[in-house]
Amino acid sequence: MSSNNDHVFIPISQRDTSGPPGTTSNDLKTVTEGAVLSFHNICYRVKVKSGFLLGRKTVEKEILMNINGIMRPGLNAILGPTGGGKSSLLDILAARKDPQGLSGYVLINGAPRPANFKCNSGYVVQDDVVMGTLTVRENLQFSAALRLPTTMKNQEKNERINIVIQELGLSKVADSKVGTQFIRGVSGGERKRTSIGMELIIDPSILFLDEPTTGLDSSTANAVLLLLKRMSKQGRTIIFSIHQPRYSIFKLFDSLTLLASGRLMFHGPAQEALGYFASTGHHCEPYNNPADFFLDVINGDSSAVLLNREDKDGEGKETEKPSKRDKPLIEKLAQFYSTSTFFREMEVELDQLSEAQIKKKSIAFKEITYATSFCHQLRWISRRSFKNLLGNPQASIAQIIVTIFLGLVIGAIFYDLKSDAMGIQNRAGVLFFLTTNQCFSSMSSAELFVVEKKLFIHEYISGYYRVSSYFFGKLFSDLLFLRMLPSIIFTCITYFLLGLKAEVGAFFIMMLTLMMVAYAASSMALAIAAGQSVVSVANLLMTISFVFMMIFSGLLVNLTTIVPWLSWLQYLSIPRYGYAALQHNEFLGQNFCPGLNVTANNTCSFAICTGEEFLIKQGINISPWGLWKNHVALACMTVIFLTIAYLKLLFLKKFS
Repeated sequence: MSSNNDHVFIPISQRDTSGPPGTTSNDLKTVTEGAVLSFHNICYRVKVKSGFLLGRKTVEKEILMNINGIMRPGLNAILGPTGGGKSSLLDILAARKDPQGLSGYVLINGAPRPANFKCNSGYVVQDDVVMGTLTVRENLQFSAALRLPTTMKNQEKNERINIVIQELGLSKVADSKVGTQFIRGVSGGERKRTSIGMELIIDPSILFLDEPTTGLDSSTANAVLLLLKRMSKQGRTIIFSIHQPRYSIFKLFDSLTLLASGRLMFHGPAQEALGYFASTGHHCEPYNNPADFFLDVINGDSSAVLLNREDKDGEGKETEKPSKRDKPLIEKLAQFYSTSTFFREMEVELDQLSEAQIKKKSIAFKEITYATSFCHQLRWISRRSFKNLLGNPQASIAQIIVTIFLGLVIGAIFYDLKSDAMGIQNRAGVLFFLTTNQCFSSMSSAELFVVEKKLFIHEYISGYYRVSSYFFGKLFSDLLFLRMLPSIIFTCITYFLLGLKAEVGAFFIMMLTLMMVAYAASSMALAIAAGQSVVSVANLLMTISFVFMMIFSGLLVNLTTIVPWLSWLQYLSIPRYGYAALQHNEFLGQNFCPGLNVTANNTCSFAICTGEEFLIKQGINISPWGLWKNHVALACMTVIFLTIAYLKLLFLKKFS
C-alpha cells in the first residue's frame, strides 16, 4: 500500500504540545506521515436463530450501530467488554468481515480501499497461526516467497527477512522451531512476534491485530506493545482490539475507541479519555487503571461511578439502582458522546476525508490478485508440507512403524497359506482384512484440512496462495506420500509371508489395488472432513461410512443373494471394489483340490476346487475386465471425492 498521504490532518491530541507520555514532538511529526483510515456510519447486522425445532425463528441482531472514526499512524486501540463488538469492528476495518449485513464506508486517505487491501495490509489473528514444525526464519521465508513479487531477487527477500528478524528481536531464536504440542519451541512472546513478522514482510502501512496480548503474561504483553509502539513511530497505522490492558500498556495508546453493545462510547486521544469521562460525571479513583475504570463505568459496576443528579432523591441521597441499568447507561453514554466536542470535531474531519468519495461504494471485497503464479505457490506449499511431515514423526515415522509391525503380525497369523479348502477361507479372510485395514488407516487423512483450517483461512485471505495451489500442494506432499509408502511396505511384507500367488504381475497388482483403496478412502475422508472444525466429528462420520461399506464388501454377505432394492448399495462400497480386485488377482488359476487335475468346467461335486469357481460363486467376473473395472471404479470414486473436497474448500466461509 502506498504510504503517500494526500490528506494530512493534525490529530486532536497534538493540541497539547507535550504529547502522550513517552512520545516526543519529533515522534508526533513522524506518525502523521502514514496512511489515515476512516470509517463512516458502520452498521453490522447478523441473522441468528432462536427457539427450538419447529418453533425456531430467524431474528436480526445488530452488532454495530453507526460507528464513525479516524485511525491515524500510531497505536489505535479498540477497547470494550466481551461481546461489545470490538473484534467485529476490527474485522470490518480490515475487510475481513462477511459483507452481508454490513453497511457504511471505510476509506484510506480519503479514497475507497483498493481491491487488494487484504493482501497489502497486515493482519495478526488472535491465535498465532504459524507452522510450528518450521523455524522462525522458515516461516518468514514462506511469507516472503508467496507475498512478495517474483521479480524481487532472493537476496533482497533474505535481506528483508533479516531486517524483520532484527527489528522484532528474534535473532537468537531465528533458527529455532516455533513449536507444537509435541515439539518444544519458542516462548509465547516470540511466537507472537513471529506472527507479526510474517505480516511485516510486505512492509504494510496499516497493521491490524486481534487481541495481541491474549495468552501472554503481563510482562510479555507489555514487551509486545512496546514493540508495536516503536513500529508506530516509523509511520505505521496500527489498529488492534484489546481486553483490559495494564496501565503501562494503556499509556502507550495514541487513540482509544470504546465500544459497548455495538455503540460508540468514546473515540479520540487516549490521554484525554479520563477528562472526557470526568465531564460525564464519572471520576477515576486514584491508583485505578484507566482501562479497568472505563470498562467498570460501561458495565455499571464501578464504585467510582457518581450518579447523575436525576439518580438522587430530593435529599441528595443515592436511590437504589435498577437491576437492569446497563443498557440505559450505555445509551446515555452513547448519546453524551454524540453531542461532545470530540464527536463534532471528528465529523468535520470525516466530511473532509469523504468529500466526493462517500457516494462511491467501497470495493474491498473484489477478487484477490496474487503476487506469485500457481506453480510458484504449489512448489512452496509442497515444500512446507514436506518439512511439516519430517518435523512430525508421530504422523509419518510412527505410521510406517505401525505398518511394519502390523504386516509382520498378519504374516505370522496367516503364514504360508495352503492350497486346500481351508486355504480358500484363509485367503478370503486375509484379503478382506487387508482391504478394510487400508480404509480405516486412511482416516488419519481427515486431519489434513481440519488441523490447518485456521492457518489456511488466514493465509488465503491474506493473499498467500490460491485455493487450488493449497489443495494440490497438500495432496502431492501429504496424501500421495503418506498413502503410497505404507501400501508398498505392507505388500512387500505380507505377500511373501502369506505365500500368495507366485507371479510378478500378481504382486504388483496387489500393491496397486491396496494403493487405490487407500487413495479412494482418503479422498472420501477429505470430502467429509473438509470445512469441519472438529476432527472427532469427521472421524465419527467416516467410521459409520466404512462400517456400512464393510457389509457390502462381499465377505459378510454374498452379494448375489441381496434383494434387488438393496443390491445397488454395493456399488457405493470402496472395500467391495478393492476386495473383488484382490480376490480376482489371487484366486484366478488356483487349484484347491490336491491330487486332482481340475479346471473350471471339471470340478469336485462336494467342494470348490478352482479359484474360478470360487469367483463365480462370489459374483465376480473372471475375465480381465472383471479385475480392471474395480480399479477404474476406485479411480472414479477418488476423483469424485477429491472434487467434493476441493469445492468445499473453495466455498468455505472464509470471512469471520
